[in-house]
This record gives sequence, C-alpha cells and structure tokens, in this order.
Amino acid sequence: MTMKLMKAGDDAGVADNMFVDQGGAADGFLRIGDMAKKFGVTLRTLRFYEDKGLLHPQRDGSTRLYTRRDKARLKLILLGRKVGFSLRDVKQMMDLYDPSGTNTKQLRLALDKSEKQLARLQKQKQVIEDAIDELSNSMSLVRKMLAERSSQTNSAA
Repeated sequence: MTMKLMKAGDDAGVADNMFVDQGGAADGFLRIGDMAKKFGVTLRTLRFYEDKGLLHPQRDGSTRLYTRRDKARLKLILLGRKVGFSLRDVKQMMDLYDPSGTNTKQLRLALDKSEKQLARLQKQKQVIEDAIDELSNSMSLVRKMLAERSSQTNSAA
C-alpha cells in the first residue's frame, strides 16, 4: 500500500482520495470519529487503546487514520473485553501474531486463556443462578406474608 501525498497547491478534493492503495482504489482508512461510530466506542477509548499499544493508527498531521489491521485489532479487543479478558491478556495474545508464521504459540496462549476465562465465567454463572434462586424464594415468602396480612386485615374489618 502506498500513500499518495499531495503538495500544498494540489487540489485535495475529498480527504479519502489522499490515500490510495497500489490499485488506485480507496484503501479503507477511517478517521477516529468514523472508527468510533462504526464500533460504538468513544474517541477516548480509541486513544486509550492507542496509549496501551493495542492500536497503531497512522498519522496525517494530528489526524489518526485507522487501517483494516486496526479495525481487525479493535474487533478482537472488543470481543476480548466482552468475554472478560483484561486488556493485558488481549494485548499479549495479539502481540504474538506473526503474519508469516504458523502462530502456534499465539493459538496455544489464546486457548489456555480462553479455557481459564470460561471456567471463571461458569463459576460466575453458578453464583448468579444461586443468587436468583435465593431472591426468588425470598420474594415468594414476602408475597405469602403480604397475602396472609392482607387476608387478616380484610377479615378483621
């Protein structure tokens, strides 16, 4: 991919035309606002992920330009966060990616971390189910007590 840089006197037209791939088609760069909107995150979140080394947008002056790779990485970050991985875990797994390798080490690490996270989530699910049962039972008792008191009040009147 090559960037077509424009001189100050050139007609810039639409900003998307400033960056083209070798085939001449728009290469899919997204500005920070568009990236945030597309993935439902805040600008602050994207900057935070950049500060943590999770995203590496290109720069055009002060403008952040996100590539397809950044989009893929953000999808992985959001998936990891959704299933409860820490950002440290997500970064550790993504940093092992080697586009020219077999990525066996990355896959093993991802599987190991996933198995541990699944066990944690299953424990949390059981705790939540137990809490729901306890609360439901308590509510049934309270309803019964209220019904008894209502019937006592009605019979006393």
